Amino acid sequence: QVQLVESGGALVQPGESLRLSCAASGFKLNYYHIGWFRQAPGKEREGVSCISKSDDITYYGDSVKGRFTITRDNAENTVYLQMNSLKPEDTAIYYCAAVPICTYEIATSTNYRYPNWGQGTQVTVSS
Repeated sequence: QVQLVESGGALVQPGESLRLSCAASGFKLNYYHIGWFRQAPGKEREGVSCISKSDDITYYGDSVKGRFTITRDNAENTVYLQMNSLKPEDTAIYYCAAVPICTYEIATSTNYRYPNWGQGTQVTVSS
């Protein structure tokens, strides 16, 4: 069973940056495509970004493209989401998941079905 743990969320002001981590235990993360998703209060869970397992191809949601960067560190067995120029509308709980494929459709999905969501990490952008 793939177990992923998200961390790094915090309360920040608009324009600031955060780096989220998605860590795996007991298996090699580089064997999987990984996606980041988020869910704001009262809204459906939406795709944010994904990174492919073999060649690190990445895709981003339209609202975060140019501000967020997804990377993987195989030595640390972790996938990161660097978030710059944060906006209040980025406020959400952020989750990572192993996805069957990394595509634009995954990165922009709504209400993606995944059987093993973690607790996520809270990101709040507010002045």
